[in-house]
Amino acid sequence: MAARLFQGLLLQMRDTVDRTFGVMDATGVVVACTELPRIGEVREDVAVELSYANNMVVYNNFTYKPVPGSTPRFDYVVFVKGDDEIAKDVCGVLAVAIGSIRTLYDEKHDKFTFIKNIILDNILPGDIYIKSRELHFGGDVPRVVFFVRQTSNVDIAAMDVISGLFPDKQKDFVVNINETDIVLVKEVRPNIETKELYRIAKSIEDALNSELMISAAIGIGTVVSQLKDIAKSFKEAQVAIDVGRVFDSEKSIISFENLGVGRLIYQLPTTLCEMFLSEVFRKESIDSLDHETLFTIQKFFENSLNVSETSRKLFVHRNTLVYRLEKIKKLTGLDLREFDHAIVFKVALMVKKYLMSRESKN
Repeated sequence: MAARLFQGLLLQMRDTVDRTFGVMDATGVVVACTELPRIGEVREDVAVELSYANNMVVYNNFTYKPVPGSTPRFDYVVFVKGDDEIAKDVCGVLAVAIGSIRTLYDEKHDKFTFIKNIILDNILPGDIYIKSRELHFGGDVPRVVFFVRQTSNVDIAAMDVISGLFPDKQKDFVVNINETDIVLVKEVRPNIETKELYRIAKSIEDALNSELMISAAIGIGTVVSQLKDIAKSFKEAQVAIDVGRVFDSEKSIISFENLGVGRLIYQLPTTLCEMFLSEVFRKESIDSLDHETLFTIQKFFENSLNVSETSRKLFVHRNTLVYRLEKIKKLTGLDLREFDHAIVFKVALMVKKYLMSRESKN
């Protein structure tokens, strides 16, 4: 990657300097040059000479100078054809230019690694502040984590697609977690609205679908203002996907802030959930309710416990719906027309759904 950056800089400078010049690594291999056929040449003798001198040297009508770095030992060397003063001056300027672009590249790479270490809890909280100062990282800036899970047609190019949507690599970081999961840590403006976060997630979903024919589930964490809290937003985005898979399987974009009761149920031990179901359904097991009855209950909840509206949506007579509700009351002891009973039943259905998802996972 660094060699490509060097080559791009050299080609921009080629029309300004009427000389052959380039860059070689510490082993003497030419990694970039204005004369393309020279790329790949090996100049071991020069590398040996520079290891002793570690300064500007002239060898076989070429002037060489190590690129300054963070360590005394050089990693790259610039060279210019000729042994005159012009060659030396160009070599000095070129060393500074290559050194600057390398510093920017290394800093960008270090920032990416830094963010990944925060997400995966590979860095101590006390070290986050110190490292952020070293990398000139803006600490108190609003950021949010988008967790993207490919659910069909997994493609390694998905990371490139997402990276292309967010070109500012100093503010937005795309991290590959495993073969299916990708994380976007995005800097956002203060007080950003939830609908704007959904719009960003939707743009990711649409890009993956249109360019790679990939379906994805996207979890959105909460907006945090400190670097150390990025890990919290990451975990929240993960939970959003896991909870959404159980309770909102028809949705592809789920925000942690909108999980509601499902988030609480997801954190309960299975033994406690089973105890709750046995207490609620003392007369008959929830499994005794057939598909038609469960569908009726679902529609009744969707229509805010309104008998008339539910019967209209189900295309049944009002008395038919009342009969079904009475049947449910006899089986379970819960009258869904009463708000408190309806709440208990709704939670019980969610608990049952959660237990079934745990069984299928195991």
